[in-house]
Amino acid sequence: MVNASFPLHKKLKVWERDSGALHSVSESKPFMGSVLDWTQSGAKIALVYDRKEVKQCPSVTLFEKNGLERSSFSINEAIDVTIEVLKFNCNSDLLAAVVRGETFDTLKIWYFSNNHWYLKQEIRYLKEDGIKFMWDLTNPLKLMCWTLDGRVVSYKFVWVTAVTDNSIAFVVDASKVLVTPFSLSLMPPPMYFLKLEFPSAVRDMAFSSKISQNHLAASLSDGSLCIVELPPLDQWDDLEGQTFKIEASYSGTEYGPLLHLSWLDSQVILGVSHFDEDVRTGYYLHEIEISCSDYRSPGSVICAGWHAETSHQISLEGVVIGIAPNQLISRSAFVQFDGGKMFEYTSKLGGLQRCDDMAFLSSCPWMDAALVGEKPLLFGLDDNGRLHFERRVLCNNCSTFSFYSNSGEGMMTHLVITTKQDYLFIVDVGDIVHGQLEQKYGNFLPVVVRKKTGENENVFVHLWEKGAQIIGVLHGDESAVILQTPRGNLECVYPRKLVLASIFNALAQGRFRDALLMVRRHRIDFNVIIDHRGWEAFVESAADFVRQVNNLSYITEFICAIKHEDIMETLYKNYVSLPCINGDKSSKTIIDGDKKVYSVLLSIRKALEEQIEETPARELCILTTLAKSSPPVLEDALKRIKVIREMELSAATDPRRKSYPSSEESLKHLLWLSDTEAVFEAALGLYDLSLAAIVALNSQRDPKEFLPLLQELERMPPLLMQYNIDLKLERYESALRHIASAGDSYYEDFTNLMKKVPELYPLGLQLVGGDSRKRQQVLEAWGDHLDATKCFEDAATTFLCCFCLDKALKSYRSCGNWMGVLTVAGFMKLGKDDVLQLARELSEELQALGKPGDASKILLEYCGDVDGGVSLLVDARNWEEALRVGFLHRRDDLILVVKNASLECATLLVGEYNEGMEKVGKYLTRYLAIRQRRLLLAAKIKSDELSLGYPDDETASQASSNFSGMSAYTTGTRRGSSASTTLSTSTRGRGRQRNRGKIRAGSADEEAALVDHLKGMSLSEGGKIELKSLLISLLMLGEEDTARKLQRTAEKFQLHQIAAVKLAEDAGSTDNIDEQALTLDHYTQSVRKQVLNSDAFSWQSKVLL
Repeated sequence: MVNASFPLHKKLKVWERDSGALHSVSESKPFMGSVLDWTQSGAKIALVYDRKEVKQCPSVTLFEKNGLERSSFSINEAIDVTIEVLKFNCNSDLLAAVVRGETFDTLKIWYFSNNHWYLKQEIRYLKEDGIKFMWDLTNPLKLMCWTLDGRVVSYKFVWVTAVTDNSIAFVVDASKVLVTPFSLSLMPPPMYFLKLEFPSAVRDMAFSSKISQNHLAASLSDGSLCIVELPPLDQWDDLEGQTFKIEASYSGTEYGPLLHLSWLDSQVILGVSHFDEDVRTGYYLHEIEISCSDYRSPGSVICAGWHAETSHQISLEGVVIGIAPNQLISRSAFVQFDGGKMFEYTSKLGGLQRCDDMAFLSSCPWMDAALVGEKPLLFGLDDNGRLHFERRVLCNNCSTFSFYSNSGEGMMTHLVITTKQDYLFIVDVGDIVHGQLEQKYGNFLPVVVRKKTGENENVFVHLWEKGAQIIGVLHGDESAVILQTPRGNLECVYPRKLVLASIFNALAQGRFRDALLMVRRHRIDFNVIIDHRGWEAFVESAADFVRQVNNLSYITEFICAIKHEDIMETLYKNYVSLPCINGDKSSKTIIDGDKKVYSVLLSIRKALEEQIEETPARELCILTTLAKSSPPVLEDALKRIKVIREMELSAATDPRRKSYPSSEESLKHLLWLSDTEAVFEAALGLYDLSLAAIVALNSQRDPKEFLPLLQELERMPPLLMQYNIDLKLERYESALRHIASAGDSYYEDFTNLMKKVPELYPLGLQLVGGDSRKRQQVLEAWGDHLDATKCFEDAATTFLCCFCLDKALKSYRSCGNWMGVLTVAGFMKLGKDDVLQLARELSEELQALGKPGDASKILLEYCGDVDGGVSLLVDARNWEEALRVGFLHRRDDLILVVKNASLECATLLVGEYNEGMEKVGKYLTRYLAIRQRRLLLAAKIKSDELSLGYPDDETASQASSNFSGMSAYTTGTRRGSSASTTLSTSTRGRGRQRNRGKIRAGSADEEAALVDHLKGMSLSEGGKIELKSLLISLLMLGEEDTARKLQRTAEKFQLHQIAAVKLAEDAGSTDNIDEQALTLDHYTQSVRKQVLNSDAFSWQSKVLL
C-alpha cells in the first residue's frame, strides 16, 4: 500500500514474487490503513475503503491482481467504525474481519455466492477484550480467537440448510432473513419472496410448521430472541415482495445468544447458551415458552408482541453438537454431545436420559430425526462424510442428506443422499431398517451397483455439476429434490423412484386424477395406473377413475396408451419393492394381455356412458375405446356411426342429434385410430355395402379397388352376398350357415367349404339335420380327412358311424389296433380262413412294431399256435404268462425253453447291473472333480475382482471351459432284457429311462449333464415289473440261488444310483467339498436305511432278502 498525492488516498501496488518487478498499480483510493488479504489462489485481494468523506460506513472491496476493482460490499455499521483485521480462510470461500466500534468489537464472517456477499455470522466482544483471530490452516470452517486477558476461543462452524419440511427456504444475510417458499416459486438467493428484518444480525434460527401454524425463532447477535408467525402457504399470495420489521420478544431473563435452536411445539423452544461469568459459567440448556399478546388476523405476519420466558434450565457438562426434535413424543428432543453421545430431553421429566442405542460413532454436526412407523430414526453426518445410524455407518462418502415422505404427512419413506462422487441416491427406508443397503446400493459406489444389479436408474442419478448439494425436498405429489450448485443457482430434479412412489401412494389412496396428472407431467407410462395393483382391481375402480378425471382429452390419451404387457413386471420391475404397492397383487403374464386391454376398455366405456353426459367429445372417446380394444371392436363402432348417419338422414328432428358428432367426423376419428383395411372389412362384415363405400372413400382408397367388388356383391342374392363376404373375411362358420340356408342347389359349395376348412365338419353335421344321406356323406368325408391326417382311431370311429366298415378296418389296421380290426372283421362276417389269414398278418405286423406280447395273444387265441405264442411271450419277458401257457398245454419242452431263457436273461442282467455300478462311480468321480475345480476358479475370480475388477464374459467362459479330465465317455451296449442298466435304451423302451443326451467333456454344461445321466440310470417302472416277473419265474423253476444273486445285484445297483444322485445334489448346493463326508459308500449306507422298504424297492421278493 503506497500513499498517493491525496492525504487519505492510497494506491495498491503488486510486485512479482520471483523477480520483484512491479506487476500492477491501482487507481488512488481511500483505503483504510494497510488492511488487506490475498485469496489462496492469488486471484483476488480484499481491502477496506474508508468512506467517511461521503458519510458512509466502510466497505470491503476485492481487487484483481492486475489492480482492477472487481466488487465491493458495505459492512452496514456506523460511519466511525474501523476494520483492523481482514482474512480469508484456507478455501477462500469465507472472509472474516474484526470491526472496532465505540461500545463493542465485532467478529464478522461473510460468504460469497451467486455474486453476492452474505454476512453469515456476527460475534460481539467487549472493547477491553481486544479480540484478534486467525483461521485454521487446514480446516476451512475452524477459527481461533483470543483476547488480551488470555482467553482463547475455538469456533467450529457448520453449514446448515434452512429448508423446512413444507419447503420454505430461509437465507441469513446479516440482520435480514430472505424467505422463499419453493412450492410457490423456485428462485435462488439473493432473490427472495419476502424479507424479514431483525434489530441485529441473526446468529441462529429455527422453524416450526404444525398444521396451519408456521413459526420462526431467531437468536440475534445482541442476545435477544425474536419470534415470527407466518400464515399458511395458501395465504402467501399477497406477501410477495414485502419486507417485515421484526421486534425482539420481551424476556425477563438474560441468556445471551442462543444456539442450536429447536422447536418442541408451537409454544416451546429449546436452545443452548454459554456463560463466562463469575456467577455462572459453562453451557446451559434452556426450555423457553412463547406467547403472543397481539391480535392475530388471518393471512398476516405477526412480528411483534411476543413474550419469551425460560421455564426450565439445565446445566450441561459438555459441548452440544446438535439438537433434533422428537416428533413421536410431545415436547421432547434428542441432544447430541461431543463424541456422538446421545441424550433425550423431555419437558415433563425436566432432564436428560441417555440413549446409547441411538448414539453415533463420532460427532455429527449435521443431525436430523425422521419418523418411521412408531419409531423415530436418528441420522447424523460427520465431517468425514460418514452417514451414521444406530451406532453404524450407512455410507462412507456422503456429502448431504435429506428425507422424503410420499404422503407429505411427516412419515419418512425415503432417504435422499448425495455422495462425494456427485451421485444422488434414493434409498428406501425399508432397506435401511432391514439392513439391505450393501446388497442393493453397494456402499453407494455406482460401479459396484452396476455390477451387482445391472440397473442404475432406480438406485442413483448422476449429478450434472460437481459439488451440488441437497438443500431440500418437495414432499408428497411434488416428489422433487432441490439442489444448489457451488455457483449458487438452484435446480429441481424429479428422481424416477420418488415420482413413482408418489404416484403409487396416490393410487393407493384412490386419487386417480392426481396420479394421472403426475403421470402426464413426468412422462410415466400410463399403464402404471392399471398395473400397480393388477388390472382386475382397476376394472372395479374404473367408474371412480372416470368421475375423478372428468377430462375427456386426458381419458382419450390414457386409452391410447394402454398396453398388453404388465409394466410392473417389465419396465418398472425394479420399483415393485416400494412399500405403497399392495402385496397381494396377483401375478400377470403377457398371455393375459388381450383380456387386460378388452376388460379395461370395456369398464371405461361403461363408466363413460354412466358418468359423463352425452356430448360429441364423449362419443369420440367411446369410439376410441372400441378402436383400441383387443381385438378392436370395429363392428360395434361402425354400428354407432351408422346410427348417427341414420339420424342425419332422418327427416324428423332428433333432439339427441346435438349430443353426437357428425358421422363423417366420427368415421374419420375411427379411421385415424385404426387400420383402414380392417375398418373396411368390418363394414363389409355388417353386410352394409353403402357404409363400406363411405368407409372406402374416407380412407382415400382408389375407387377402382373397391367399386367392382361392391357392385358384384350388390348384384348377388342376399344369402350369396353374405356367403361371399364371409369367405373374403375368413368367417367360415358364418359362411357355412349362409350357404346351407341357400338351398340344395349350393350343396356342393357346402361340402367343398367343409373340405377346405375341416374344422367345420361338426357344424356341418348340425346343419344337415335329419337328412340321413347328407349326414353319411359328411361323416365319410370327415373320416377320409381324419385318415389322411393319420388320426386313424378317430377316422375308424367316424367310418363306423356311417357304416363304412372297409375303411374302418383299414384305419384300425393302420394304427395297430388289432382288437378293433378283428372286431370289425366280425361285423363284416368274414369266413374262418379269412379271419385266420388276417390274424397271422396282424401277428407279423405287431412283431415288427416291437409288440411281441400282443402278437402272442393273437397266435394263441386265433391261430392256436402254442409254440409261437410261448416264444413271443419269452421275447416280451412275460415269464409268468409263458409258464402258465406251457403248463396249460402240458408241454414240458416249452417249460424247458422258458427256463433256459430266464437263466440267460438273469445272467445278462447281473453283468449289466455290475457294469452300471462301475459307470455310476465313474460319473460321480468326474462330477466331484469338476465341482471342486469350479469352486476353486470361482474363489480365484472373486479375489481378483477385489483388486482388478470384474472379468469380462469371454474370459470367464474360457476359464470355465478348461475343465477336462476325461477325453471320452464309454457307453457299453449289450443286447438283453428291457431292464438293462446300460446307457442305451432297449428296443422296447421300458427298462431304463431315456438317455438325456451326450456328455461333452470340458463343456460349460458338463456338470448338469453328468447329474442328468446319473438320474437317467434309474430303473424304470416297466423294468421293475419285468425284473419282479423274472424273479418269481426263477423261484417257480427252482433256481433260488440265481434269483437271489440277481435280486442282490439289482438292489446294490439301485442303491448306488440313488446314493450317487443324492451325493451330487448335496455337492452342488454347497461351496465347500468335504472329501471325507462326500463318499459313495457313506451315502449308500445312509440311503439303504431310508429307502430300502419304500415303493422304489417293491419289486423285491421277501423270500430272497
